[in-house]
Amino acid sequence: MEAIMKYDVIVIGAGSMGMAAGYFLAKKGQRVLLIDAFDPPHTSGSHHGETRIIRYAYGEGEEYVPLALRAKELWEELEKESGQSFFLKTGVLSVGEETSSFIQTVIASAKTYNLPLEVLNAVEIHTSFPGITVPDSFIGCFEPTSGVLKCEDAIRTYKEFALKYGAELLTNHPVKDIKVAEDSVKVHTGDNVYEGKRLVLSAGAWSKELLAKLGLNLPATPIRKTFAWFEADEKFYGEGKFPAFSFDTKSGMYYGFPSIDGAGLKLGRHDGIQQAQNPNEEVAPFNDGDRAELENLLRSYMPQVGKLKFGKTCMYTMTPDENFIIDTHPLYKNVVFAAGFSGHGFKFSSAVGEVISDLVTTGKTPYDLSLFSASRWEVE
Repeated sequence: MEAIMKYDVIVIGAGSMGMAAGYFLAKKGQRVLLIDAFDPPHTSGSHHGETRIIRYAYGEGEEYVPLALRAKELWEELEKESGQSFFLKTGVLSVGEETSSFIQTVIASAKTYNLPLEVLNAVEIHTSFPGITVPDSFIGCFEPTSGVLKCEDAIRTYKEFALKYGAELLTNHPVKDIKVAEDSVKVHTGDNVYEGKRLVLSAGAWSKELLAKLGLNLPATPIRKTFAWFEADEKFYGEGKFPAFSFDTKSGMYYGFPSIDGAGLKLGRHDGIQQAQNPNEEVAPFNDGDRAELENLLRSYMPQVGKLKFGKTCMYTMTPDENFIIDTHPLYKNVVFAAGFSGHGFKFSSAVGEVISDLVTTGKTPYDLSLFSASRWEVE
């Protein structure tokens, strides 16, 4: 007797992308099972730390702008649907040498998509934001409509509404094995087996090892990253007076946030030494070397920022070109995977969730995903 498929879609990994996908799929009437090795939102992935930047004039590539603008619309829709607010319009200031490719791509993408952007010289940066002092060779690109997302609140909201629309959620269930056929999937968690018609795999730092079970060897490498909060004078660095920011400097690419609710200025480094991290092992805690790396930027450009309050760690899952992976399995069209968000993915998670739901239910999406295709590498 043929097995009855209990679920239309099983989603492995209910973090940023997976939880959003579960919401959109359940809202479409799909019978959805979300499975996570932890209890999202949690501190074992890439979505904790309270806040993420959302910007639209995108220095990583103009190809991202349509997806960023759709993400903005979907975050606004979720706020309206839930009656909650998790977007803070702080504006985002991108700073660097005028010749910086990142800065020039920010400017170019703003022109291409007619986005509001103010280009400031070094004096204008300091006049607008007295907490920043930069060399005369630096310029700043201030995007007033962008800002900050409260990432954990956003995931909680998607979780609440996914369940409201009928999705089921299994927490603290690490996936041990996956079996896929042309029109069915079986997911093993310990002694339990869950069956469905289609599969979404978006398991963050665990994506590489789980995709390997499906015969895919993708270069999505988990690495250890750190970020920290510093004492900051609210009159210079408080929310409402100071923007979220990114700095492209000779010593590295940094990002940060104003002091929100008096928490202090938050700062992280996007690039730097890539310390490969086994996701099944504990991440080494924030240390003095991490602190020194961040204080280097503060001494150079924000000297009024005070002492370290505390630091935290997280994981990026990096691809060689730092572009995402969003694709359908080359052999199994009932498997969609999303991975390798390389430290700049959260802002897109609303739109990526919608894209995943479209790929699962219709096999297509209105967005050009060629940049994110797994075929850009030789997939085994």
